[in-house]
Amino acid sequence: MTKIGIDAMSFYVPHRYIALSELAEHHGIDPGKFSRGIGQEKIAMPGADEDIVTMAAEAAQVLIDDHGAEGIDTVLFATETGIDQSKAAGIYVHRLLNLPENCRAVELKQACYSATAALQMACGHVARKPTARVLVIASDVARYDRDTSGEPTQGAAAVAMLVCANPGLMEIDPETGCHTEDIMDFWRPNYRRTPLFDGKYSALRYLDAVLSTWRDYQANGGRRYEDLTRFCYHLPFSRMGEKAHRHLAKHAGAKPDAAAASDGMTYARQVGNCYAASLYLSLISTLETSQDDLTDQAIGLFSYGSGAVAEFFSGRIVAGYRDRLYTARHADLLQHRDAVSYSGYTELWERVDPRDGTAVTLPKQSRGQFRLAGFNEHQRLYVKD
Repeated sequence: MTKIGIDAMSFYVPHRYIALSELAEHHGIDPGKFSRGIGQEKIAMPGADEDIVTMAAEAAQVLIDDHGAEGIDTVLFATETGIDQSKAAGIYVHRLLNLPENCRAVELKQACYSATAALQMACGHVARKPTARVLVIASDVARYDRDTSGEPTQGAAAVAMLVCANPGLMEIDPETGCHTEDIMDFWRPNYRRTPLFDGKYSALRYLDAVLSTWRDYQANGGRRYEDLTRFCYHLPFSRMGEKAHRHLAKHAGAKPDAAAASDGMTYARQVGNCYAASLYLSLISTLETSQDDLTDQAIGLFSYGSGAVAEFFSGRIVAGYRDRLYTARHADLLQHRDAVSYSGYTELWERVDPRDGTAVTLPKQSRGQFRLAGFNEHQRLYVKD
């Protein structure tokens, strides 16, 4: 049976952030409420000329540079912060990356879950056509109303993955466990810029979904708990992943091993919530920050999207995986960022795109090679510098 999975993956974050200690000082609360209470340190923030498209292109370009575009016949773009009600964000990325014309490009949405749907769809496509490669991208900006409980769980990032046969990074197991239920724990009507949510209810449904997907995964022939040496979780904030891991371990009759999930939280603490990209940022974090050689090790992954859809699946790390990582590049991205003050944060937060079709030219602020250059006649204008 042909092995199918992730051949390479990379992420991109904007070069601005606000430290949660700065947010805590403004609100007059103990910074430990954020650093210890939710396990977060920074919120990544895009500038005026950055959005889900530019972040996606930045994350994907390094993969194209190193592995080429040959054989890529599908682009699957997962996001819950789409920029158009009709046109897929992946079409802009397709042009910016100069991908083959004979290629499909679509956008997928289901809160923070859709990148997992994209990954599974990509594996299914490659199973039908083993010579094909699929570019899967998850890119999101998590934004909540200021002075709410969701404010410290904001963030922004994009993750790009190449999916193919005989992958060089991680083979995806065919067994999965799924869960869907119609609940209102988090949602964003078309007329709102920020979501509505019930944080406590959402956390409870998240934990219930962990067990529901795990039971289905086991029923479908998935690996035993003790055969999984690392776990990655969707991380709206790091403490949620810690709670989920303890919850799953208790259900499985195992002693919770915090180290089995902790590496996956390293990058999330520095970036914040990035919705659809969150689980896969956790996977990259696990592979790049673990001191152990994970060759031939099995990793369990839990994906959750409010509303709600969830999935538990697993994969095996391939020999030579470290040669496919971008550890130094990612470390450079995280280390060389600019902190913004609270006033700088509010300025970025309050900025909105024009809605009347007038021409607007945006000055270059991003450090990447892709940017949103402006707007004209209700069109977004993207360029590669």
